[in-house]
Formats: sequence, C-alpha cells, structure tokens
Amino acid sequence: MTRILRSIMPLLLAVLLGGITAAPLHAQEVTPPPPRRDMPPPQPWNSLDPAQREVLAPLQQEWNGMPPRKQAHMLKRAEHWVTLPPPEREEVRQRIARWQLMTPAERRQARENMRKFHQLPPQQREQLHNTFERFQHLPPAQREKLIREWHALPPAERLHWDERRGHGHPPPPGGSGGF
Repeated sequence: MTRILRSIMPLLLAVLLGGITAAPLHAQEVTPPPPRRDMPPPQPWNSLDPAQREVLAPLQQEWNGMPPRKQAHMLKRAEHWVTLPPPEREEVRQRIARWQLMTPAERRQARENMRKFHQLPPQQREQLHNTFERFQHLPPAQREKLIREWHALPPAERLHWDERRGHGHPPPPGGSGGF
C-alpha cells in the first residue's frame, strides 16, 4: 500500500463506513416491502466467505441489521481488502474496529475532515500528507510533546502552527482547527 493511502486510510474508512447504523432495538411485525430492483438483496453474515468475515469482523454484530445497500458497499470494498497482504488486511480490520468505537460526533468530525481534505488543491493535499509522514517518523516522546502543545493552543492559533514552530515540526494529525 502506498504511503499516501496508508496515511489517509482513516479518512477513507470514515467516508466508507459513514452510514453504518445500529440494528433496530425492536422487532417489526410488519412484513418488509419487496426489494426494489436497484436494491441489492440482504447478505446474512453467515453467507459471507471466511475472508470477507475476517476483514469485516468488527461489523459482525451490526451486519444483519445493516441496509442491503450498505452491505453491498462494504462487500465491494472487502473484495479489494481480501487481496491485501495479511498485515494490511489486519490494519483495515483494526481501522474498521476503531470506527465502530467512535461516537457519532467523532464520526461526523471525521467525515467533515475528509470532505475538507478532498476540497484542498492537490498541492496542499500532498503537503498535508508529507507533514503527516514527518510526524509519524518522530520519536514517540516528541510526538506526545507536540500533541500536548497542539491541544494547549486555542484553535485560531493552531492555524498558524507552521509559523510558530517552523516547518521542521509538523502539527499533530487529527487535531481540530484547520484540520
């Protein structure tokens, strides 16, 4: 997987998994309407092949309650994910699990960040990627220090991080204020 994809995978998963809903809390006694022609049929969890179940394991509890369209979308993504080497498949599975643990507010923020990222000009997206890569390669203690400094700043000052710290010290990824 390219470094660019690896760095934006959380954002991509945020978009991909954005509409997942929890299973209904009560059973409906009403017969469901017949499937529309453009609506894919539901895929019960036990009908998935082992590779699909492995990658989509964090969704197992919600799977049968998902709308068929969301299931079809996730299965389409899983087609690609199952072709990845095992370490990358595990990374995808972990990212799905982290998404499942996010609050609705955190998911909204992740979707908004993804929307903002895609609106950036290509040069700025590349700069953001490079900054993220530099941050990832810092020693853990230095990353933690930068994160503490970042969170101590008011959001308006976070927009000027590069001016305050110089380009050699990237802002922590995922912070609010600018991104």
